[in-house]
Amino acid sequence: MTRPDDFDAFYTATARRVVQYVYAVCGDLAEAQDVVQEAYARAWQRWSTLADYDDPEGWVRTVAWRLSMNRWRSARRWLGARARLGHPQDVPGPTPDRVALVDALRRIPEPQRRVVVSHYLYDMPVAEIADSTGMPVGTVKVYLARARTALAALLGNETEDADVSSHS
Repeated sequence: MTRPDDFDAFYTATARRVVQYVYAVCGDLAEAQDVVQEAYARAWQRWSTLADYDDPEGWVRTVAWRLSMNRWRSARRWLGARARLGHPQDVPGPTPDRVALVDALRRIPEPQRRVVVSHYLYDMPVAEIADSTGMPVGTVKVYLARARTALAALLGNETEDADVSSHS
């Protein structure tokens, strides 16, 4: 019983029982299905050896149970850590200006967006942007100029800010 067809037959004959077992143990059908699939994936990798076991279904059942218990322990540790940290602080939502800027950035071409974000948000000089992107310095400058113009139009600010122009 070492051919792939044999594994398929084994899976078909046993998967339902193993899922029912793990579901009974953990009480969550989706969790049971996930860990059983992982256990069968591991069984498939070892099928040439497992096929000769007296009870390969028992091996899969044990692996699935252990996976389920490991997830449960991880969840318990996570909940314990969250309890020690206390309630998360309220974080204010994005300002209308930030929402407008993100929307405008999404609407300009990706090369322009990449250059303008690198330059203004990461304070990268034009030469460094050129090196990191493989673009000529002149292309970076053109993309910056086009991006500033497009962003000014998208943000309803037809005149460029003196601060924005001074970064080129």
